[in-house]
Parts: sequence; structure tokens; C-alpha cells
Amino acid sequence: MPATNPGSPAVRFRMLFAAAAAAVLMLAGVPAQAATTAGPGNDVSWPQCGKALPKGQTFGIVGVNNGLANNTNPCLKTQLTWAGTSRGGTGQPLVALYVNTGNPGKAGSWWPTSNTYGGTLVANPYGECTDGSYDEACSYMYGYAKAYDDATIRGISNPAAYMWWLDVETGNSWSTDTGANRADLEGMAAFFASIGARTGLYSTRTQWAQIVGAVPSASNLYTLPSWLAGASSLALAKRKCSDAPLTGGGKVTLTQYVSGGFDYNHSCI
Repeated sequence: MPATNPGSPAVRFRMLFAAAAAAVLMLAGVPAQAATTAGPGNDVSWPQCGKALPKGQTFGIVGVNNGLANNTNPCLKTQLTWAGTSRGGTGQPLVALYVNTGNPGKAGSWWPTSNTYGGTLVANPYGECTDGSYDEACSYMYGYAKAYDDATIRGISNPAAYMWWLDVETGNSWSTDTGANRADLEGMAAFFASIGARTGLYSTRTQWAQIVGAVPSASNLYTLPSWLAGASSLALAKRKCSDAPLTGGGKVTLTQYVSGGFDYNHSCI
């Protein structure tokens, strides 16, 4: 290739153009290295206890529970340490959390009978949960209580510093009333918001539609980001960044695919 004269007008133009482009990215809050070139992240939880964990991840997401909304991942501490080794390079936090969700009603090990939990009288948008009914008011309190427990008794230090993803899947117990299930998730989101933590929604479109259904714009779930599962390859996960979010006011910021026995995640931001 012929030698290039660094003082030529063409070279100076390219240098000025590159500098201007980098400045625009910084002003927009976008890292100069695109997220798509930084490599995937991984998520792990109780199924990976005692097993080899992925290496070289750009970000790590750790499941707080042991498969149900009312228990704790026995490997949480070890897996948080693993996530802390993440390399970065995407728009995702180096370490994030996800929690199991559900709405079991009185079939569960505990069900609320009031609007008070953890010593706090909760402002319940659905009214009073006074008789332990399996309705929107008590579902909201159940969700609030499970989020409170996740943040305070599972061993998470400084819970406000994390992004908390709400894992919504048919493998857990739910009401047949999508409105009650939505209220349950709204209660969870309300608690995390009360401590200053960020929250997102993690599901497939099919499972979300079956469990929660359409979310009205007045809901505190409406503008939350979506983490879409269900892809079988990185290429398909990248395409899912253009899919519709789980709620009308949200945005797909993360997609998941499975490869070699590990859950991988592609950052859309």
C-alpha cells in the first residue's frame, strides 16, 4: 500500500471527522466502543451452583432467588463475586440482579392481610388489603413484600446500587387474573423505586402476554426497560433488539440466548 502523507488535506479531513464523531458520541452518552463489539454478558443463578461459571463476560446478572420468590439462591455470594470480574464495555452495569416473581395467593407459604409490611404502611393504589383476598390490593402487597425481602434479607449489600430485573415466567405460580398479576409486579417495582433502585422486566413476549397482558400507560411498569429471552443464537438475539418491548412505553435494552449450556446476553445499548 502506498505511504500516506500525514499532512495531506485528505488525512487531516479524516482525522477531524473521526474526532467530531467521537465528540458527538460522548455528548450523546454513548461509549466510543459500540456495545455490539464488546461481546456478550452472562446470567447465572442457583442451577449453576457448584458448576463452572462463564469466563470473560462483559457484564454479569445474578439470580437472587432459589427458583421461587420466597427463597434465596444458596450460591448468591459466590456468584456476585464472579459477576464483579466482568470486563465492561457495554451500556449495561457490570453487575445486575434478577429476582423470581409469582402471585400464588393463599396457596403460597405467606399471603398479606394488610397494607403494612416491614414496619411501613404502604400507599396501595388498589385500596386496602384487609382480609387476605386474592385480589389486586393484596397482590400488590405480596409483590411489595417479596421485593422488600429480596433487598433486605437475601444478603445484598447496598441494594439501591443495583439494576433489578423482574423475571416473569410461567414456571412460577400465578393468578388467572392478569390484572392481579400486574398489580403484584407493580408492588415489586414500587418497592425498588422507593429505595432508589432501577427496575426492568425480564420475560418472553408469549409468557408476558399470558401472565400480565397489556399494561396501561398509568402503570409504573409502562416505561420500564425489557430484557427479552427466547433467542437460540447471538444473531437472533441481536435481531430481538428491534422487537417490541414488553410494555408500550418501554425499550428493549437486553436480549438473551443460550449457547454451550450457558445463558448469554446481548446488550442493545
